[in-house]
Amino acid sequence: MSDTTTPLTPPEDAVAPVRHPDAPAPGELLGPHYARCFGCGAEQPHGLRLAVRAGEGVSVTAEFTVRPEHQGAPGLAHGGLLATALDEALGSLNWLMHTISVTGRLETDFLRPVPVDAVLHLHARATARHGRKIYCTATGRIGGPDGPVAVRADALFVEVKVDHFTDHGRRQEIEAAMADPDTVRRTRAFEVNP
Repeated sequence: MSDTTTPLTPPEDAVAPVRHPDAPAPGELLGPHYARCFGCGAEQPHGLRLAVRAGEGVSVTAEFTVRPEHQGAPGLAHGGLLATALDEALGSLNWLMHTISVTGRLETDFLRPVPVDAVLHLHARATARHGRKIYCTATGRIGGPDGPVAVRADALFVEVKVDHFTDHGRRQEIEAAMADPDTVRRTRAFEVNP
């Protein structure tokens, strides 16, 4: 059996990611990309509601408070949920590069337990680009932005066109999202209007 897994290490001819000139300024809140997104949307009662801010270069930061509905083992965050938080932060890097991309591969390391009521301080950054592939990394720390790393991930995102969503998603919901004036304003630079 051959291994067809895409490596998370960029090839030697990969280039540095570039922050788009119209990207949000460092410290600016990016806002949700979709109100019903489990990771960042305000319309998901048990979602993460991750509030992501633009960082320096091609990086973002966010804070996530683990609530009782996010636990796996009693009193501890569910590991899949922590991976989701990292994936959401990594996906938010799109706003800084003005690209549309989806998760192609996410490899997560769990280094210490994250208790309910803990605040997970997330930091994600793009490290390289190669064609449609975007390589990135993220950490989640507890006890503060400089606290110990509890979870980390390396990821490969793949740039797609908006057709990816219109072809595979629920068209009515996509059209409703694209009719939202805030979504249109924030995505106009991406040229994603179907």
